[in-house]
Amino acid sequence: MKILFDECVDQRFRRDLVGHDVATVQESGWAGKKNGEILALAAKTYQVFITVDRNLYFQQNFSDFNIAVLVLVASTNRPADLKPLAKEVSSEFPLLKPGQVPLIPKKSS
Repeated sequence: MKILFDECVDQRFRRDLVGHDVATVQESGWAGKKNGEILALAAKTYQVFITVDRNLYFQQNFSDFNIAVLVLVASTNRPADLKPLAKEVSSEFPLLKPGQVPLIPKKSS
């Protein structure tokens, strides 16, 4: 799976997503661009955009973009806080469809 990390996701988290092609917004040359522009650019190359920016969920109309977005809900963006989410993130990949924006961890019902 081709994954793009938002600027706010610590790139060291990629170590926990074994078997996936992970790049960062910075590596893609898109640092400083607005979220909508990043999503439009990312949709041409990547299948999933991962962020810890919970406000993004309310700022964009995701049906406009041909990419799935995962919003990680952690106390910080440090690898130690993201690592426990890696297994759930990886198990979510095969279920994702463009335009979806699940929060990880998922709330139990």
